[in-house]
Amino acid sequence: MSTVVLARMISDFCKARITRVIPPREAEQLRVHLINLIRTRTTPPRSSAAFNTVQLAIDIGLPTATLETAAPILRPALDAIVRGLAELPPLKPRQKAPPRVPAPKLESPRQKAAPPVAVPMTPSTPVTGPAPGARIMLIGNVEPPLPKVRKKSGVPPKPIVEFPVALEEAPADEPASFAEALELHMVRHGDTTWSLHRAICLDEPDVNYRTITSWLRGRAVPGTLKTRRVLKLIERRYRLPDGHLAAKLPNRNSAPKGHDIAGVGSAEQRRLAWHLPDDFASRPPVEREQILDWVRTHIVTGATDYRQFQAAAMKQRYALRFFEVPAAHQLSSSADQEDSLDHEDTDPDLAWGTRLAPARLAAEMSDLVRFKTSTLTAIGYKRSGVWGSETASQKLEHLGLLFGAMCSAPGSAIRGLGVPTRNLCLALLAFPATWDWYIQWRERRRGFYTAWEVDMLALGASMARADTGWLRQSPKLAENLKPIPGLVSAAEIEVAKADWAGTCEALHRHVIARAKELQRIIRVHRDPFEPILPILESDSPVGEYRKIADEILAYMPDENRYPVAAAEAVRSLLLIRLGLHLGVRQKNLRQLLVKRRGQIPLTERQLADRKCGELRWSARDQGWEVVIPAEAFKNATSSYFGGKPFRLLLPDLGGLFGFIDAYLERHRQALLRGAADPGTFFVKTVKTTSMDAAYNQTTFYEAWRLIIQRYGIYNPYTGRGAIKGLLPHGPHSVRDVLATHILKKTGSFEQASYAIQDTPDTVANHYARFLPQDKAALAAQVLNQVWSAA
Repeated sequence: MSTVVLARMISDFCKARITRVIPPREAEQLRVHLINLIRTRTTPPRSSAAFNTVQLAIDIGLPTATLETAAPILRPALDAIVRGLAELPPLKPRQKAPPRVPAPKLESPRQKAAPPVAVPMTPSTPVTGPAPGARIMLIGNVEPPLPKVRKKSGVPPKPIVEFPVALEEAPADEPASFAEALELHMVRHGDTTWSLHRAICLDEPDVNYRTITSWLRGRAVPGTLKTRRVLKLIERRYRLPDGHLAAKLPNRNSAPKGHDIAGVGSAEQRRLAWHLPDDFASRPPVEREQILDWVRTHIVTGATDYRQFQAAAMKQRYALRFFEVPAAHQLSSSADQEDSLDHEDTDPDLAWGTRLAPARLAAEMSDLVRFKTSTLTAIGYKRSGVWGSETASQKLEHLGLLFGAMCSAPGSAIRGLGVPTRNLCLALLAFPATWDWYIQWRERRRGFYTAWEVDMLALGASMARADTGWLRQSPKLAENLKPIPGLVSAAEIEVAKADWAGTCEALHRHVIARAKELQRIIRVHRDPFEPILPILESDSPVGEYRKIADEILAYMPDENRYPVAAAEAVRSLLLIRLGLHLGVRQKNLRQLLVKRRGQIPLTERQLADRKCGELRWSARDQGWEVVIPAEAFKNATSSYFGGKPFRLLLPDLGGLFGFIDAYLERHRQALLRGAADPGTFFVKTVKTTSMDAAYNQTTFYEAWRLIIQRYGIYNPYTGRGAIKGLLPHGPHSVRDVLATHILKKTGSFEQASYAIQDTPDTVANHYARFLPQDKAALAAQVLNQVWSAA
């Protein structure tokens, strides 16, 4: 290493590092002194094994406190000087320069100068003057002179002040734009872009000057973990409240980029990024594990026992798929089957498997579905009740689970019966042993009996009922029976073929008796109130749930910069608002059609044929109204409807009409992205991997659940979320909230049933959480008026 290289290295180090911790003038004095140490081959002063910063400060002429501030950063430079001086050759003793002989004048302009003469510079060689007109070129171990340290011209930069004093008070009407607000506070504190950048570089050395410039020009906003840290430093520098400038970002509803979690895949990292704090990477490993565990437990999956059982059960898919059944009846159901009446007792295995049912079984199932869903029965057949498309889909899935369990291998995780698929047929359902094996298998799998098993036995009873049962009226199904060891013997098959009606009657009596036995011991596995318990326990459940809508508004992105994100936020807001105003099941909300202002709405008969409702503009009432025919409801024959359609004029509260108009005019088109319009009010975000804009039961449930995860559940690590203790849930829980709210305010089960289009008995049995203390508090309000009057 040469002297020039070492000097340049130390000079660059001082300019890059030392200027960040001490004022520029003092940093320049220190840099010049260190270069002089190199030039004179002088080691920095030491005190024992450490460098003596006090003596070094005296030599430079700096205050001791100033140099001690820079000591941690200066130590590597001093170490480099000591190492570099050891490698440099010693200085030669300076010899007297020979007398300067002026060069003689050339006689003619064309006369050339004499070539240079090499003069070796050794101690034993006397120095003689060169020939006239010769140039001197030194040869030997003599290094060229160091460049002179020139002082920078111009006005020196101002010293960095950690907390500059505000030159003026903050205005009451601060700009809402992030760029304008940042510029306002920079001007208030006398900062320029360069001075702010120099101050930020003390803590974030890698930040680019152009980053702040692009923020001020509105070309970019903080969107990564690094730039979010820079924004916090700016808020701290100007002594602003935490999150003051971050609240003005146009992309607040998007998670910052840059998380790198060891052992977590990229897809899961994208899901977790929303729920992780910005300083997640800088926290201790133990704390990071705690945060990940909390997020996965309380936000991603939910902390209930049922959710844990559900997550494990969903990994073992064993159901059969019936490919010959009409597609309209093979709808994919959600994990919770929230439209079912007994929604607290649902099956987490309701997910289609990958195996197809054998052709014969699929054909038999197709005949059953046609029998229960056709407008008129075939000649010679009778039936009691008709299945809708959702009911047919549910029964198909339940029977697919039954047959899937039977044909699963006994040694597998499913621990099935191991029946070959070619031996499966609907006639097996005519034997009590089939039903007993299945409900006991489910009890071993779950650990106890639930109402789900009772409902399955009810299905078997209806199929074997006299005169109207499908099995009872289909004796030809017995031709497909084959013996199954441990379940059906050849003798039992012969008896069934000889007396099919007697076999079905024996089955009917058996399942009815078995269902009564189970009624005494069944347990509730999924408590529908558990995820929303903090809301139901509040004095105003609807007011508490409304906080989710307020949280969505607080994080509403800028429509001009992020049109799709803004459209998704408005859709989320309208989902919550319409869910609270209407109180309908998710099917009716999902299939709600829409007509813009000025368009001719559909007639009630047209809506009844489609079995769906419509959001339309009422010219008479000058407001948006929802009309849903009674045929579209699950309980169409309920006394609530009396054969009349459901009609509700939406209130223009909280800017609801404005959001509906904006959604129809701009946001809905941004979500469709040119794809085919399904005609429903709510549409999915069309992507390259999902071109269908219509929601189904599963995607609608997932959309609602995502809203709750992002805006509803309070996260103590990020400060986001509206309600503490809330857990993920679907749209069906809104009906529980509405019914409980009215009961707490009025005590009337009848009025509560009006809010969810049902009967008082249904509310009392399935929806309301009206505890004795709630009843006592309601009565006390009336009784306490006597004492207040006195």
